[in-house]
Amino acid sequence: MLKDKKIFTKDAILAYTYLVVGCMLFAVGDVMFVNPYLMAPGGVYGLANVFHALWGWKISLAGVCMDIPLLIIGTFILGPKFGVKTVISVILIPVFTYVVETLWGYAPVIHDGAFFDTELQSSLFFMDGDVKRYFMPDFFLNTVVSGLIYGVAIGIIFRSGATSGGSDIIAMVAHKYTKISLGTLVLIVDSIISLTTLVAFEDIRLPIYSIILIFIESKIIDLVVEGVKSYKTAFIVTDHIDEVRDFIIKDLDRSGTVFAGSGLYQGVERKMIYVTLSRSDLVKLKSNLRFLDPNAFVNVIESSEIMGNGFKSLPQE
Repeated sequence: MLKDKKIFTKDAILAYTYLVVGCMLFAVGDVMFVNPYLMAPGGVYGLANVFHALWGWKISLAGVCMDIPLLIIGTFILGPKFGVKTVISVILIPVFTYVVETLWGYAPVIHDGAFFDTELQSSLFFMDGDVKRYFMPDFFLNTVVSGLIYGVAIGIIFRSGATSGGSDIIAMVAHKYTKISLGTLVLIVDSIISLTTLVAFEDIRLPIYSIILIFIESKIIDLVVEGVKSYKTAFIVTDHIDEVRDFIIKDLDRSGTVFAGSGLYQGVERKMIYVTLSRSDLVKLKSNLRFLDPNAFVNVIESSEIMGNGFKSLPQE
């Protein structure tokens, strides 16, 4: 007999809190920072920003009109891959976007000087009701701040176990019918969306800054999802297995795994230690290996994510 699963657990409440906060931050970043600078850093809402600038459509309306059909098409073609949290994020993002664009409008937060009623050289404009208001942009600072906000927002959404849907669904559908990797397809889709700003506004700066924003965003997402800790995995082939093992266990307070194997050239049997360490512990290990076994062979690789005993907990359903 299956045990009843608790719905309102601490982890579940935390996950949905992440989801709500992430969707709210995304809306703030898009309406108050990305949209006034006419940027389209990929995704459905990047395209919604272009539609808003060209035809005055509400970003929230354009976003939901693209997101929901994509979700339905994706479910029909790919099956029920999209969980409840993704559906909730597809609903919450346009809701928060509507609230921000209704209460705040489309005025930029970052600008170099005051707002003007007449167009100046190199100025951008936003609609204040039916009136065009102009401002002098600070593209670089706004791009950095937008990337930080977008990265934190989407990273928090990912931490909740959801995705933001949108253009990712297009990439997943294309991935099903092509041999192109999903990561490459996401990059292609987002790049095409970013290039729409060049076609729509004939300003080469806009896609360039949009791509810079995407780069900053991706790094912040990794930081939010994976944390700031950096781990390395070392494979150590040594004839002094006992000395190296004792140092790892007693001095570094870490465990690992010992494998037996034979050399490819001479066929001599040797043992190898597999161990995952923090950056500081790896420095200690390398410093002491010269005394423990000067002839040891060490291969160190970057570990993007470590789960299990002593590291990050395994994800729970």
